[in-house]
Amino acid sequence: MLADLHAHYPMHIVAQDAPRATIDRMRTARGRPRLRDKVRALLLAFLSRLINNRTWWSGFRVTAPSIRQGSARIVLSVLYRPFEEMDLEEPYAAAPEPKYFDLLMKDLERVEADIAARDRAEIRIVRNRQELDQCLADGATAMIHCVEGGFHLGDRDDEIERNVRTLADKGVAYLTLAHLFFRQVATNAPALPFLPDWLYNLVFPQRAGEGLTSRGVAAVRAMVAHRVIVDVSHMRPAAVKDTLDLLDEIDPDRNVPVISSHAGYRFGSQQYMHDEGQIRRIQARDGVIGLIMAHHQLNDGVRRTNTSDLGETMEVIDRHVAKIREITGDHRHVAIGTDFDGFIKPTMGGLQSMADLKPLEDELRTRYGPDADLIASGNVLRVLEKVWT
Repeated sequence: MLADLHAHYPMHIVAQDAPRATIDRMRTARGRPRLRDKVRALLLAFLSRLINNRTWWSGFRVTAPSIRQGSARIVLSVLYRPFEEMDLEEPYAAAPEPKYFDLLMKDLERVEADIAARDRAEIRIVRNRQELDQCLADGATAMIHCVEGGFHLGDRDDEIERNVRTLADKGVAYLTLAHLFFRQVATNAPALPFLPDWLYNLVFPQRAGEGLTSRGVAAVRAMVAHRVIVDVSHMRPAAVKDTLDLLDEIDPDRNVPVISSHAGYRFGSQQYMHDEGQIRRIQARDGVIGLIMAHHQLNDGVRRTNTSDLGETMEVIDRHVAKIREITGDHRHVAIGTDFDGFIKPTMGGLQSMADLKPLEDELRTRYGPDADLIASGNVLRVLEKVWT
C-alpha cells in the first residue's frame, strides 16, 4: 500500500471549473464582464499546461484514473488557490483577505462533488479514523483534504480560529502555513524551480530573522486545539524554529505531530530543504518528512543533471532516505509526498503522474524490505492516527 502525503488533486477540478465560475460572476456584475477575472481563469489553465503538465497535451498528473492505476491507497489531497496567494489587487506581502476562505470552501465542495460522483468501491473522501479504516478495508482509495497556505485562513485571530475549526470538521488533516509568497502568516523559503534563490529573495524580499507572525501563532494554536497537523513545508528556518518552539510550549506532551509533507534533506543550499537540527525536532514529535518528487529540490546537492528514469531517481531517493535514517536512527520519519500538479515541473525521472507510483512502491520494497511498509504508507498512517483518535 502506498500513501502520497501531498498531491494536488483539486487542481484539475478548479482549473476546469474556473472559466464557468468566472462567467457566473460576470453575469452578476451588472452585466459587465471583468477582463481581469476572465484573464485569471484562463491563466490558471495556461499555467497548468506550461509549468505543471508534462507536455502541452498530456493532461494533469493527479486524476482519479491515474490514482487507481498507480495503486495509491491514501492520497492527501491539497487545496490551494494560487490567484488568492498572488492577489493582483493587493500589494506584495499584503495581509490575507476574509474572502479567501469562502473561495477555498467552494473548492472543497467541488472536489467532494467530483469524488461523490465516482464509484465508492474505488475512491472516496474520508474525514476521520473510522472512515479511513473502513475505506482501506473495502479496498478503496482514501482521499483526505489538506490545505496549503495559511493565507486562506483570514486576518483576525477569531476568524483564523473559526476557520481552522471548520476545516477540522470537514476532515482536513493538515495545514501548510507558508507557501510561495509571504502573506503575513509565516516567512517562506524560495521554491520556484524557474527562479534562483538569490533572485527570488531580491524580487520578493522578507525581513531577516522574521518567522512566524501573530497570524501564524493564532493558526498553530487553533490547529493544536482542533487536532489539525502542522506542516512546516515551505517555511524559512526562522519560521520552522518559531513553529516548533510554539508547539513545544502549547503541546508539551507532543500529542500533535508535525510534518513536512513535501521536502527532504538539505544536501545543497536550498533553505526549502531540512537540515539535521530540523529533522531531529520533527523526529521528536514523531513526525514525518515526505520526499518531494521535483528535480529542483530533491536533486539539490545530490546531482547536477535531471534524472532520466526511475533507476536514477531511486539513487537520489536512497540518498535522502539514508541521510534521514542516519539522523533519526530508523525509517519511521520518511515518506513520499510527490507534490504532483503543484507546479514542480520537471518531475523526477520515471515519475510523471500518479500512475507511476506502483513501480515506485515496488522499488521501495526491493530496496528496503520490511521497512518499505513504513516509507510507503506506515509513517503517514501513524501521524494520521495520532490526530484522528
